[in-house]
Amino acid sequence: MTALDTPAVTASPLSATRLAELTALIRTTTGESRTTYSPLDGAPVADVPVSSVADVDAAFAAAREAQKAWSRTSFRERRKALLRLHDLVLEHQDELLDLIQIESGKSRQHAYDEVAHLALTARFYARRLRKQLRPRRRNGALPTLTSITVNQVPKGVVGIISPWNYPLTMAVSDGLPAIAAGNAVVHKPDSQSPLIALAGVELLRAAGIPAGVWQVVSGAGSVVGTAIIDRADYVCFTGSTATGKLIAQQAAARLISCSLELGGKNPMIVLPGADIDKAAEGAVQSCFSSAGQLCVSIERLYVPQDRYEEFSAAFVSRVQHLALGASLDWDADIGSLVSQAQLDTVTAHVADATAHGATVLVGGKARPDIGPYFYEPTVLEGVTEAAECFAGETFGPLVSLYPYSTVDEAVALANGGEYGLNASLWGKPREARAIAPLIKAGTVNINEGFSATFGSIDAPMGGMRQSGLGRRQGAEGILRYTEPQAVGVQRLVPMAGPAFLKPQTYARLLTTGLRILRRTPRA
Repeated sequence: MTALDTPAVTASPLSATRLAELTALIRTTTGESRTTYSPLDGAPVADVPVSSVADVDAAFAAAREAQKAWSRTSFRERRKALLRLHDLVLEHQDELLDLIQIESGKSRQHAYDEVAHLALTARFYARRLRKQLRPRRRNGALPTLTSITVNQVPKGVVGIISPWNYPLTMAVSDGLPAIAAGNAVVHKPDSQSPLIALAGVELLRAAGIPAGVWQVVSGAGSVVGTAIIDRADYVCFTGSTATGKLIAQQAAARLISCSLELGGKNPMIVLPGADIDKAAEGAVQSCFSSAGQLCVSIERLYVPQDRYEEFSAAFVSRVQHLALGASLDWDADIGSLVSQAQLDTVTAHVADATAHGATVLVGGKARPDIGPYFYEPTVLEGVTEAAECFAGETFGPLVSLYPYSTVDEAVALANGGEYGLNASLWGKPREARAIAPLIKAGTVNINEGFSATFGSIDAPMGGMRQSGLGRRQGAEGILRYTEPQAVGVQRLVPMAGPAFLKPQTYARLLTTGLRILRRTPRA
């Protein structure tokens, strides 16, 4: 693995005036702030205002007032705003990419994934908004006499608690369908990466979304996040399974719904007929994008026993040639971990695995010569069940190789553990499609690690088992922010029957009608 010679950024590229413009978007009255630091070099980035519970109250009051008017805007007006956002994101991508890198530490090529994903999301919901939300006719109880229409009514004010690992797209993309459906949003971006989320919100306002519709608060999850859940009509959270369970309990106590994208220990199966070179190349991107700090990143690789050495050699060779770098350019393949805590986890998982008999095939070392939290992309083999990384999520540049004898065995191994977020199958598409329904995961990618489903906004994305509740993207991603409301209209004859008929007579007539309806193909 090589370290690029280009120097890391040593200060924020944003002027004091620009930083003030962004942080002014946070609703706060405390006068308190906290300093954020870049994982690329440990340098301070910004002093970010901290909100109080009273500020959260004010944010919800403003959001509820704004939502009343926003929910009455036309689909056409909302569509125009989303399409304008699409254009603004692409126009301002240089600053967005700088901020993503500075706050998250990822390489520029992986930062661009967020820009593209946000633009795709804005375009998708702009174009599908009317189709997904228009009132729909349903069959009434009595044909021609009863008509039913189902409306999709916005829930009100949605609370969004977004993560540090995809600080632009998980912050804004999750909220786009919420406001597209006529809701308002109160948003808490992660404390590590608030500026890029604020830059996204700024573009929302420039695109025509009223300021009150999207409120931002800042602070600790235990204070501000808890206050949001106590006040929201719906909660969207992306983060750890442990925190997601607490949010689910808090939401359940209030009888509100939530969507939770949580942890994953995602498997990739190389099928017997796979092209080994293509599978090895795909595995590199699947395992080490954003330094492995991606919920859908692959952490387990299952390879046929008779092709294990061939795959291992091809994969390790490619990993050895990855370039690590901390500069704001396109040269680096891999960026930094986000914090000391993430570095400690990866370091501990590698040490623990080797202590239990695993072998490091490549990597296995921190790289403080590049930046404070850099760690080499690492491949292990011989990982036993006693190792923490066998079933526990690392969320870093660490993957383990395992041989298998039969495809049934590989499927069973892939389904092991408690998670079920994403999986990858490499081989002949027809064979892989037949296997996909056997995998306990919310998304399954064939001849791709995660991007095929992640980048296809029309497809729902989310987890099974301990990997979460609900789905983002697709029609599911916008309907979660609405309540279905059935509106029934009765004509000529009331459901209880006309007054001039005795109940017994009406019951006989209705029975005859039900028998006739039983024989009609579309009753």
